[in-house]
Amino acid sequence: MTGCLYIAVLRVRYAVAEVICRKYFVDGRVQGVFYRATVARYARELHVTGYAINLPDGRVEVLACGPEATLEELLKRLWIGSSASKVTSVEVADATPLAGLPTDFTTA
Repeated sequence: MTGCLYIAVLRVRYAVAEVICRKYFVDGRVQGVFYRATVARYARELHVTGYAINLPDGRVEVLACGPEATLEELLKRLWIGSSASKVTSVEVADATPLAGLPTDFTTA
């Protein structure tokens, strides 16, 4: 008896979302209130890469890279911040990371 081997090939089609980067400049009570740590948690939940750093003028700068819809969700969360923060404004600008796309989300 001759055996036959059938191999099924499953093709999976999925859309790959374009990764874009944006910078957010967050103003208000955002330093010394766990704002950056909270933003990092939000970013990791959303699989966004980039960073959050304190600026000398009291604002927090956030670089975020990911699909546009995901960055829109992150923007909503930037307004929420931590329980002790009070965000008064968020400026948004398109960004191009100088050293290529970040691979994780960091705070400094």
